[in-house]
This record gives sequence, C-alpha cells and structure tokens, in this order.
Amino acid sequence: MIVEKTSETDRREFLRKISRAAALAASSPVLSTNAGAELSHIWPSVETDSNQPVHNLRNQFPLLKERVDGRPLVYLDNAATTQRPRPVLAAMTDFYAYENANPSKTLHSLARQSAAKYDRARDHVARFINAAGPEEVVFTRGTTEAINLVARSWGEANLRAGDEILLTVAEHYSNLVPWQLAARRAGATLRVLDISDTGHLRLDQLDKLLSKRTKIVTFPHVSNVLGAINPAKEICERAHRAGAVALVDAAQSVPHFPVDVQELGCDFLAFSGHKMCGPMGIGVLCARRELLEAMPPFQGGSNMAHEVEIESVPDFAEGGLKFEAGTPNVPGAVGLAAAIAFLQSLDRKALWTREQELTRYALSKLQKIRGSRILGPTKSQERMSVFSFVIENRRPLDVATSLDRAGIAVRAGDLASLPLLKRLATEAAVRASCYIYTTKDDIDKLVAGLEEISGVAN
Repeated sequence: MIVEKTSETDRREFLRKISRAAALAASSPVLSTNAGAELSHIWPSVETDSNQPVHNLRNQFPLLKERVDGRPLVYLDNAATTQRPRPVLAAMTDFYAYENANPSKTLHSLARQSAAKYDRARDHVARFINAAGPEEVVFTRGTTEAINLVARSWGEANLRAGDEILLTVAEHYSNLVPWQLAARRAGATLRVLDISDTGHLRLDQLDKLLSKRTKIVTFPHVSNVLGAINPAKEICERAHRAGAVALVDAAQSVPHFPVDVQELGCDFLAFSGHKMCGPMGIGVLCARRELLEAMPPFQGGSNMAHEVEIESVPDFAEGGLKFEAGTPNVPGAVGLAAAIAFLQSLDRKALWTREQELTRYALSKLQKIRGSRILGPTKSQERMSVFSFVIENRRPLDVATSLDRAGIAVRAGDLASLPLLKRLATEAAVRASCYIYTTKDDIDKLVAGLEEISGVAN
C-alpha cells in the first residue's frame, strides 16, 4: 500500500502542533456511578448532521480505501485495533527519516532531540488523562504489559497468602491471566464479581465480596465484548473504603471518551495506543507516584538504573522511568502523541454524540436479524458501539468468514473473554466494533451480510 506523501511544510507544521498540543487542557471526564447517564449529563444530546464530516474524516485514513477481493473494505474490527490517520503515519515517518537517535539529554544533538520528543510525548499523555504529572506515566508495549507490570511488581510487594484479588467475570484475558499468576505466586485468592443477564456489573454484590483481605479491585471501564460502560468512579471509591487499591482497564474507554484519572480516583489505569489511532507496541500505565516509588522494578537494564557497580545496589530512576528498562520506543511514543493530538483536534463531544446515534442505529438494525442474539445492554446510553452477537445455527467463525468474503472485517471466537461468554450461555460470538470513521453505510452492509447468512441458516 502506498501512503500519500504530505509536503515538507505540512509535516513540520503538524509536528509543531504536537508540541503545542501538550498545553491543551484535558476534556470533561466520565465520572458518575451511572456511567451512561453521566455521559448524557456532560454531553447533552444535540442535533447534528455528521454524515459529511465523517466522510471527510475517512479521507485521513488511507487503509479505509482498500478493497478486499474487489469489494470496498468495511472495517468493523476497531475494538481489536483502529486504523492510523495520515498525521500519525507522517509523525512516525518523520522521526525515522529526520530525528532518529537513541535518546540522551546530555549527548549529541540528535540524541537530545530524541530525548526531548520522548519527554514531550510523556507530558502530552499525562495531560490527556489528567495525571498528576508526567512522572506518573509509564510507557509500556500496551495494556497487557501495563497490567502485567502491576501484577508482578505491585503484586510481589503487596500480596501475601490469604489475601484476595477482586475482579469481574467480564475481564479480557489481559486483566485475568496476570492476576491468576499473581495469586498463584502469593497464595492469594481470586474473587469474581458477576454480571446480570443484561451485562451490567452486579454492584449489589460488591460489598459482600469486599473485605479486609481484599488488596486490589480490578475491572474494565468498558467491556470489550458487551460494550457496557461500567461506573468506574463508584467502584474505585468502594474499593478504597475497603482498604484496597483499584486498577482500571481503560483499553476500550480512553479511545472513545475523555478519561480523567484524578476524578475517577483510580490507583492504576492502563490503555493502548493502537486502539486510538496510534501505533502498535506502545501503551500506558498511569499510577499514583507514591505507589510507583514503593514498587520494585519490573525489569532491569539501562536507563532505569544509574551509576551501577557490581558490589552496590543501583540508583534507580524516579517515577515511571524506573519501569522503562533499555532503549525506549521513542517512535511509538511520538506516534501516540500524534494520535492524541489528532483526536484532540476533533470535536470529541460531537464524535460521542455521533457514536451514540450510530449505536442506536446499529442496535435497531441488529435486533431485527432473524435468529440473532445481541450480548449486553440494549440501551445505547449504557454502552459504546461494540456489538457482540450470536446467530442461531451458525458458528461465529463461519459468520466472520462469510462476511470477510463480502469485504466486511469483524472478529469472532471467544474474544479473549471465555468466562464472560459462558456466563451468557455461549462459548463464541461475532463482534462488530465501530470507531470515529464508521458510517451508517458500514452498518447497513454488515446487516445485509448478516441477513443473507441468517436466511441460509434458517
């Protein structure tokens, strides 16, 4: 695939905008105990004709113009990864073409420039989620590594035999397996918060599960299967009242609406760049500074340790830098900063209003497909535009394969959430997920494909 080149002036101007964007204030957060209602309160519904803007927006994403077996691509696998806009591609290309160096604040000019870009990217991320400061940001390979870092480093320092880890039945494997391993190492016990048949967390069970033995409560801000928006602030507050810390898996929330870590009151929050127009291989763990200072290193190597002698304990870097051993992923951080700048350049309130409209539209269409069952809430204000479903007498993988022949990209299988699917009386599902560039036409093509498949099935 050939990516259209921008002019040298355009590239340089965008890079300057990235630097200036670090000064932008964070947008309004999602706070309340009723997550769906809070979004409506912050961003009241407005009438908007968003068809033309979204078509203009799609032009920023080269891959959306691709064809599959001669058919236009309909990309509905955004909960797995989103596509990258031209400014993000240009920012990363420019780094490698003109600024590439192993970062150092004291050596040659390219190394200093690389270090400055890495620092600015960290500052930009901190402002984007309203962290107390950039020292609370740890760059990781993604959400999975961020959670593993907490489970290993914080877990080894704080979990003991008889302690309890509270999570939910709706966890992605990335927020389940690390805690299974941590519990096994420490002799701790996993406790599981259930969901209702409609996909809502059973918060009425939470106080019964919390106890003085609970050391950490971890949960998804938004379910990667159900699209359900969970009341993160309330859960964090209740965890703290029980004396536990709280970790929020924000992989599916940060890309869609503003998240303020200080307002949520979480102790740890993790998300990935590739689910929000950024590159693969870069993610973020945001953690309270005092917790990071008390945690032992996750990995050892250069950059996180200084003045190392064979006979002495190394002098570790402070804050998040203590957990970034070795040569950092500077181009990944630059790409993530560019993705954040790109999202902030858009009207996120209008984007969320449009996503809710798209969610209502998709739910109304999908519910009419013969033999289909949608998993999770059926009210648009309680969820995002992530739709997992099963069709009677059809295997999810067969459905995905049939859709792929029509140029429609969806995900199918256990969606890395088998316990959740079993709770909903299935072991596999099809998932169609939308993002800022998804159109009603995309939904119509999906529904047409599913209607044909359902007709064959019945």
